[in-house]
Amino acid sequence: MADQERHTFAWTDILWLAFLGGLAFMDPIYEIHKQEILLAIGLFQISERRLLAWVPSRGRFYSVIIKILLATLLMEHTRDPAGGINSSYYLIYFLPVMTAAVYFEGTGTLIWTAITSAAYGSLLIPAYLENYELTPESAKELVLRNIFFFLAAMLVNPFVSENRRQAKRYRLLAEELAETNRRLEQAQEEARRSERLAALGQLTAGLAHEIRNPLAVIKGSAETLTRRLQAADPVTTEVAGYISSEVNRLNTIVTRFLNFARPLKLERRLAQIPPLLERALKVALERWPEAKVEVAQQYSENLPEINVDPDLCEQAFTNLVLNAYEAMTDTGGRLTVRVAAANSDGRRGVEINIEDTGPGIPPELHGQIFNPFFTTKKEGVGLGLSLVSKIVDDHRGWIRISSGPGKGACFRLFLPAE
Repeated sequence: MADQERHTFAWTDILWLAFLGGLAFMDPIYEIHKQEILLAIGLFQISERRLLAWVPSRGRFYSVIIKILLATLLMEHTRDPAGGINSSYYLIYFLPVMTAAVYFEGTGTLIWTAITSAAYGSLLIPAYLENYELTPESAKELVLRNIFFFLAAMLVNPFVSENRRQAKRYRLLAEELAETNRRLEQAQEEARRSERLAALGQLTAGLAHEIRNPLAVIKGSAETLTRRLQAADPVTTEVAGYISSEVNRLNTIVTRFLNFARPLKLERRLAQIPPLLERALKVALERWPEAKVEVAQQYSENLPEINVDPDLCEQAFTNLVLNAYEAMTDTGGRLTVRVAAANSDGRRGVEINIEDTGPGIPPELHGQIFNPFFTTKKEGVGLGLSLVSKIVDDHRGWIRISSGPGKGACFRLFLPAE
């Protein structure tokens, strides 16, 4: 879009060509060098924006210098042929003066205006070589013209500088507003997720209690059958064993539901985060000792102690590390764990990044992975990340994910110090 604007033929370019065309029909009309210089001024004025885009750091300097040179050439070819520097085209020097007033602050504008005046005064050198005599009246006129150059520059520059400051202020305000909107959207999403977690937690607690009672009856009946038919009917005994083991598995799942639904009772105390991560990494290594996963730990120095529940935080870290290991078990990869002091929304705390090089998570699933019972695994009930989110929310922190297909996943957690 910016490139399109730079190459668009603006209506001001048409005005420039009209003004310079009018100058072309003023005396001396048949001075070919004058017409060529006016054409060069017009072409440069039209292409000036491209120059600024091409060399943004030095383009404004080049622009003023080129305009000073073209103005001096025009004066050279339109001044009094009998000698002297008198020419009605001296007003062309306002072009570099105004350009400097637009591009530079007060000091820069004064310097470039002085250089423009010096360029105008340099025409006295060839005039003297032509035996030109500078009379007091001519000197007074020359000084007066130069004073007007400075007056014009100092009149325009404050308005342009204020406009530039206002534009910068509006740009910063727009950026701040965009950042505020982004944070508001994140806060709204986290609030909606917390509401869903609370509602589903209550539903889960009720269902888990209702399911647990018949499971206990089924398990007791299966164990009674096993004891009575252990010798008489091996097949029935084996089936009763299957029933008992499956009941145990269902009971484990129900226990997870209850743990998820039960309100967390934080037992806060000051703790360092790295030791909790170390224990989580040890659990993952013991579960997958043969996994080809390289672990990189990057802990900043002078990390503050955080007022957290160490057991719950360790559980959250363990879930995230286990997920990362599981994503890289088949292919191997690299697990990077970073911890650094951070500030979020004016709160001091610690940011933890757990990043893997696994297959990643599609962007369209980022808003769902923290929902209860949502999982992309063949096995599991989808409560691991929900529990992590619940633990972080209860600590009044936040958790976010950045990932893409084939790019791995990075979970970012912030835990406030207080």
